Amino acid sequence: MNIYLLFPFHIYLAYNAAVMRIVRATIGWSLTLATALAFALPGPSAFAATYWFDRLPQSDAPISRGDFIRAAIDALEIPTDARTSLPYRRPVPSAIKPFVAAAYTRGALKHFGDELFPGRPITTGDALQMLVAIQGLDAKGKSRTFPDVPPGSALDNAVQAALEKGWIEPGRPNRFGVDRVMSGKATRILLRKVLGEDDDTGEKIVIRFTNNVSRKPLPRQELLQSIWYLINEQYLYKEKITDDAVLKAAEALVQSLEDPYTAYVRPAKTEVYQSRIQGRVTGIGAQVEYTDNALVIVAPFPNSPAKKAGLQAGDQILFADGVSLAGMTVEGAVSKVRGPEGSTVVLTVRRGSQTFDVSVVRAVVAVPEIDTSWMQGIAVVHLFQFGERTERELRPTLQEIARQEPRGIVLDLRNNPGGLLDAAEVVLSNFLPQGSVVARIVGRDGEYAEETDDPPVIPEKTPVVVLVNKGSASASEIVAGALQDAGRAVLVGEKTFGKGTVQQIIDFHDGSSLRMTVAEWLTPSGRKINKEGIEPDFTVRGDEERDAQLVKALDLISARTIR
Repeated sequence: MNIYLLFPFHIYLAYNAAVMRIVRATIGWSLTLATALAFALPGPSAFAATYWFDRLPQSDAPISRGDFIRAAIDALEIPTDARTSLPYRRPVPSAIKPFVAAAYTRGALKHFGDELFPGRPITTGDALQMLVAIQGLDAKGKSRTFPDVPPGSALDNAVQAALEKGWIEPGRPNRFGVDRVMSGKATRILLRKVLGEDDDTGEKIVIRFTNNVSRKPLPRQELLQSIWYLINEQYLYKEKITDDAVLKAAEALVQSLEDPYTAYVRPAKTEVYQSRIQGRVTGIGAQVEYTDNALVIVAPFPNSPAKKAGLQAGDQILFADGVSLAGMTVEGAVSKVRGPEGSTVVLTVRRGSQTFDVSVVRAVVAVPEIDTSWMQGIAVVHLFQFGERTERELRPTLQEIARQEPRGIVLDLRNNPGGLLDAAEVVLSNFLPQGSVVARIVGRDGEYAEETDDPPVIPEKTPVVVLVNKGSASASEIVAGALQDAGRAVLVGEKTFGKGTVQQIIDFHDGSSLRMTVAEWLTPSGRKINKEGIEPDFTVRGDEERDAQLVKALDLISARTIR
């Protein structure tokens, strides 16, 4: 399945005019006042090359471009080289970069254009073009024509070649179905056929023109259609009949699940997701969770309007400009707090037994990711979130630290709300042996393990302490839990937040999106995190005047009581 839970990287499920994008590889951030970022259930992108076939999904769940590329390159035994420069503006996840590079150097990705979007589901047409290009195949002739295949195009050549090879059959006599999404099951069959292997299932790939979104019809669909018809035909105030009714119906349907992490998000709010991963948000600059009918601040960003206004972790925001946030969706509550840069919002805050108002001037906030410092010969690496910069910049940072032979490393994950699963994998790859389990993902279709893809840069003899607190959530808990399970680091601080569910983010053509809980993740040893959190090895309460948690970490390393 996914996605690309769950954060750069998109999956498109095409069904008639509705194309949905699933953001992949995101173990999501805790929600911010400027946004509400979600998790993503990773697809098989971390599968080891020697297991490409066994690890492909055997269901009708869509397979992403990145996972298809990896499986195809592995199957065809094409050499890989991660050093190849790729032209895409968005970075390609490290787990699949060598495979993407191998396909790119063979001219097999031209049809994807300037951006690969490796998390989007791959369509039948894209899959065939890639396989034909990799093998340098040309159709001998044109046996059949289809209105959805432009004549004389590269796609036409790929379709004709696939038909000649017997790889696939069209979905309809008058339509091939190049825009249909490939499933994991179909990919397994197709690659076997490309390799010339017998398919032990006896199945053929036939492109089905069915709803890829759901097999179950909407209950009482006729009733809803009848109501909509009657409103349009007879309702007096015609000007009030707008598409907004459909959006409200979608919101009500999702709200009926009573899941705070599952929501339908309108277009304007969906845009916030994009800016968050790129490290810039507009609002008061704080991470929040929605609990007990209130936005609860997980942590204000450093130097943010929220921090300057004195807001603290644990503060409950009850009202925004006099509007109660009780009973709202997360997005609804967040939208009341957010607003134009330079505007002021008056927040009614509950802190313990006290309730008071705070005025906060909204601003564009640069979300920090990495900060390093040295204390007593010990490197202190503070990660504020797991975004694109962490994925791109942390490894070089730690390589430089390793060259200076530190006495130890303190990895500070306090108040880190999480982010990209790929970024979490990058962090762990610096400390754990290649192939170490990052997390276990448990969904309706089973369980699999996400693993590290690169060798460590920090010597095993270097002591590591991880700082955590109640603001450490999601990807932070993945990193902390994995290091603790492996015995590679000790944890100091307070029990973590306990965010262990995985969400898909599905974007629609109109700019709206659906965030939906699809799975749960566990630590490598199988420990449950959701609503439970991770207990530190040394419990030390936070102290703003004296950072007792950091002092304890430095003392442990100085005393060489670990590793």
